[in-house]
Amino acid sequence: ALAGQRVARLKGGDPFVFGRGGEEALACVRAGVPFRVVPGVTSAVAVPAYAGIPVTHRGVTQDFAVVSAHLDPSQPGATVDWESLARGPGTLVLLMGVAHLAEISAELIKRGRDAATPVAVIRDGTMPSQDVLTSTLGQVAADADRAGVRPPAVVVIGEVVRLRELLEVA
Repeated sequence: ALAGQRVARLKGGDPFVFGRGGEEALACVRAGVPFRVVPGVTSAVAVPAYAGIPVTHRGVTQDFAVVSAHLDPSQPGATVDWESLARGPGTLVLLMGVAHLAEISAELIKRGRDAATPVAVIRDGTMPSQDVLTSTLGQVAADADRAGVRPPAVVVIGEVVRLRELLEVA
C-alpha cells in the first residue's frame, strides 16, 4: 500500500466484531496508509437467522449480547461478566465458545440462568453443510460432545431458539 498498490483485506462477517478490524485499521493509521472499512454482517446475527432463530423477537426478548467465549470462564484472563449475562440479556450469542461449552454452561447456571434454557449450536452456518444441534443449557455440552461438534460454531442461548421449529429455512 505504501508503494502505491491497491490492497484489499477480505474478512468474513463484520471486521469490527471480534475480527481484529480495529487493530488493523489502527496499524494503517500509524503507518500512514489510507484505508476504507466496508462493514459486513456479523455471524452472530446472520448464522442464527439462516437457521431460523431470530436473536430478538417481539414478546420473547428485546435484547441480546454477543460474547467472545474463547476463554474458560474460570481462567484469570477471562473478562466476560458472566454474572450479568446469566441474569441479563434474553439471548446470548457465543462466538468461539465450543471448546469451553461445558464450563460456560455451568457458569451461567451457577449464576442464575435456568438449566432448561433452550440452546442451539450451529455448525457451518449458512453453508450447504449447516447442522443445528438443539438442546438445553444443562445438557448442551454433553449433547455437543456426543454429536462430535467441533469449532467453528455459533451458540445461541435463549427462548428464541424455540422459534426455530416454526421458522426453520427449508
